[in-house]
Amino acid sequence: MTGEPNGIARQDFLRFVGEIASAIGRRSLDAALEAWLNTTYPANGKPFERLAGLIAAGDAEGWLCQREAGGIRFGRIVKPGAEAGTFSVDVVSMDNVIGPHHAHPKGEIGVIVPLSAEARFDGKGAGWYVYGPGSAHHPTVTGGAAYVLYLLPDGAIEFTSR
Repeated sequence: MTGEPNGIARQDFLRFVGEIASAIGRRSLDAALEAWLNTTYPANGKPFERLAGLIAAGDAEGWLCQREAGGIRFGRIVKPGAEAGTFSVDVVSMDNVIGPHHAHPKGEIGVIVPLSAEARFDGKGAGWYVYGPGSAHHPTVTGGAAYVLYLLPDGAIEFTSR
């Protein structure tokens, strides 16, 4: 019986991120996609609340953010070619930390779920962001703790030495 809730929350998470990935489809990773995501799944809406709850449940149950390095907890929950189509799906838990520099050869789509009212990811509060192909950054959370779920086309990410 103890495995049942864990399995149900994980299945719900996988199904929901699959629905989001399917809705994104093959849209260009640009400002128009970011605006569409923030309109379709706004930070003050039920779908966002559902996703935030599934992320928190997955973390509490131990199947998200299973690894830790440099004060960041993280995990890849979906590999490309699975529930999210061509996207991989990763979740990180960060609290006032600067992460390792990396590049997004094919772009990155992410959702910021603040756990602290003032938490910001790369200067942005709750909601969606889109970084285009070839973008790079030091992922940074300030003002408290936040989860960040991100989708990478074909799972493409390149960690740099910067």
